[in-house]
Amino acid sequence: MKKERGGLAHRLAVGFRKQWRLHMLALPVLVYLLFFSYAPMFGVVLAFEKYSVTKGFFGSEWVGFKNFEFLFATTDAWRITRNTVLYNIAFIILNTTLSVLLALVLNEMYLRQLSKVIQTMMIMPYFLSMSVVAIIVYAFIGPNGVVNSILKASGQRGTTNWYIYKPLWPFLLVFVNAWKGVGYTAIVYVASISGISQEYYEAAVLDGATKLQQARHITLPHLRHIIVIMLILSMGGMFRGDMGLSYNVTQNSGALYEVTDVIDTYVYRALKTLGNTGMSTAAGLYQSAVGFVMILISNRIVRRVEEESALF
Repeated sequence: MKKERGGLAHRLAVGFRKQWRLHMLALPVLVYLLFFSYAPMFGVVLAFEKYSVTKGFFGSEWVGFKNFEFLFATTDAWRITRNTVLYNIAFIILNTTLSVLLALVLNEMYLRQLSKVIQTMMIMPYFLSMSVVAIIVYAFIGPNGVVNSILKASGQRGTTNWYIYKPLWPFLLVFVNAWKGVGYTAIVYVASISGISQEYYEAAVLDGATKLQQARHITLPHLRHIIVIMLILSMGGMFRGDMGLSYNVTQNSGALYEVTDVIDTYVYRALKTLGNTGMSTAAGLYQSAVGFVMILISNRIVRRVEEESALF
């Protein structure tokens, strides 16, 4: 046993000496993960305490699962959970579909310079903060926005307050999310397509295959693995709402809570009102735990169907 330990230690030492430059390059990342990813995990204890700043982590009253009650015992639990899950399902389906289609179109463009310009324009919305996006949306549907101006020009009297019109917002939020995120995801798929050997396409052309047939029988099968991996990772955020989208873009309109309120916005308002850090931590822990389980389940299903496409 000692010999095995000594042998392992020796191999590790030799490996470090041979590749010490690579280890030094990795060191800053490891330090970053240690301090900003692993160390904060200790804060999970707040989810089970009635935290007091003066008493600290170890002196605060232990309340067990009581902090979780405000999520499940409230009458709004079903509404916020429903909205969170349904929005994420819509985001995943629409964004994945549009991203793949957009990547296929960009791959077929003959003018590569034009393709690069379009890619740059597509990815720009991704880097806009939700505060800026909220201003853009307000410019369109605000009291003096583009939509109301067009309606006035067409003969409508008065202005429509779109920030209290519930039927509009589920579609608008899904559209805004797609506009902001599709371009970035499409670039990922474009990069994957560029790695496909051109020999497949050349052989398909010789066989008389059309562009649509090439996309169906060559491009999409090669994209299958990356699409599945992206979907599995998306499962981790199934119970996480987009705070900026549901809070900033909607101007936190109380009239829209029925259709726009998600777990994150509900917890934020509760934290502002009650100032209970333990409750917000409990909500975050709940979302993370459920997301982790969702990833495990979806990965297990994928592994049984097609092991090569599984994440791990």
